[in-house]
Amino acid sequence: MSINAERVPVIVGVGDLKFTGDGTAQSAIEPLDLVLRAVNAAIEDTGAPGLSAQLDAIHAVRTTSWNYADLPALVAERLGVTLTSSSSSTIGGHHPACLLDQVGRDIAEGRTTAALVVGGEAQASVRAMTKAGVDPGESGWTTVPGGPPSFSPEDLGSAEMQRAGILAPVQIYPLFENARAHSRGLNPDQGMRESADMYSRFSAIAAEHPVAWSPVARTPEDIGTVSSSNRSVSDCYPLSMNAMPFVDQAAAVMVCSLATAREAGVAEDRIVYLWGGAGAVDNPDVLARPVFDDAPALRAAVRRALSRAEVASEDLAFVDAYSCFPIVPNLLADELGLAEGATPTVLGGHSFFGGPLSSYSLHAIAESTRLLRKNSGVALVHANGGYLTYQHVVLLSTRAHRDGYIGDPEQVTVSGTPARVVHGYSGPATIETATVTYDRSGLPEQAFVVAATDDGARVAGRAGHEFATTLHDLVSVQNESAVGRRIDLVDSEGNLAVDFCM
Repeated sequence: MSINAERVPVIVGVGDLKFTGDGTAQSAIEPLDLVLRAVNAAIEDTGAPGLSAQLDAIHAVRTTSWNYADLPALVAERLGVTLTSSSSSTIGGHHPACLLDQVGRDIAEGRTTAALVVGGEAQASVRAMTKAGVDPGESGWTTVPGGPPSFSPEDLGSAEMQRAGILAPVQIYPLFENARAHSRGLNPDQGMRESADMYSRFSAIAAEHPVAWSPVARTPEDIGTVSSSNRSVSDCYPLSMNAMPFVDQAAAVMVCSLATAREAGVAEDRIVYLWGGAGAVDNPDVLARPVFDDAPALRAAVRRALSRAEVASEDLAFVDAYSCFPIVPNLLADELGLAEGATPTVLGGHSFFGGPLSSYSLHAIAESTRLLRKNSGVALVHANGGYLTYQHVVLLSTRAHRDGYIGDPEQVTVSGTPARVVHGYSGPATIETATVTYDRSGLPEQAFVVAATDDGARVAGRAGHEFATTLHDLVSVQNESAVGRRIDLVDSEGNLAVDFCM
């Protein structure tokens, strides 16, 4: 095999960490400080400290807990390096894999010598300061450029989603979960058990990880049973199946060319080859998607990446699925054809390792690198953004691919023919998917319904407490799926009056 070492991207250093203060505002830590600690750990991990002087690119995953206008510039200033390339992503969990893939391409095309991909969140610290009435900016956190987080209207979802009131992750991911369970012939109890079994295995992985936020192994019963400490959030996801965003965690990954690594004296057993990956994007308007029991963008990203690398799913030694909710790793396991009882994580998932918002998969890349240094093979890291909207996977290996870098960081669009959403409908329909959300006392609060009219149009919206209670009784008491049920409904600006047909 003959490859151009100057055009082969390799990971040479990784660092990730958690910060656990005493929960008070006085012990809070700024995200920038967390990121700098991770960067220093990644540089040290290379075993070649002089390599940092060759850094010419830094790419940052968007920090959500605090706003930085130019995080790469702040990091570069602290390191004393001059950048020829830098970027800061938008919000989205797909960005760690996408940015890494872009760095791989830049090295393969000779535009970058050495680069860092960084990300970090301090939502636990922000929460402690907010509770104490302390302004982080007045406490010395970076405000120029930077400051409190801000969001654009687009972050709230499409106009149709806003009209229907179907906006939050805890409302949307259960719609996919319930549709998938029904299509697989699972009743609600069986679907809950499948997710609880998988997340129990995830928790066992987190229990052994030094950076995990909640390193405690839990049984399926602990995870799947509603209790005072595991309240209902939606009908298919108790609290322990929801992402834990209130964490202080950061990660950094250092990448350079194989030639640069060798010239700097990086030991061969520290080098992990970045083969590259692939991405795909579905319609950001969830309510326009043709179906809810499938993830076309996930499927496309995985298949493109494996095809370009000429490897099969059974060739993968390690897999990490983005896991904000069980539906995402379940769909990845479906696509890869993983055996029942497989555990597609190297971290333990957002619920147990921790959910540092958009930067979660950067931790997975760091851990996959460590695992590959100890074991031969290929690792796949999957990253998800939006609502199964933006998908990206990257492949890492202990050996160089015969073609060097084989990735394609440009995402392809896979949206199918949009559903025809109608307003003001009154009449019979069939539930495509639905979910119940609960208040903090555990009582049914709202129902969210997506239904098909008899002429093939779609109606979507929210129903109040009365139908939420009826739906709760059907799903959680009678153990019957709502998907496929006939209903009569009236839509008034996204507020639905719904009755089951007799």
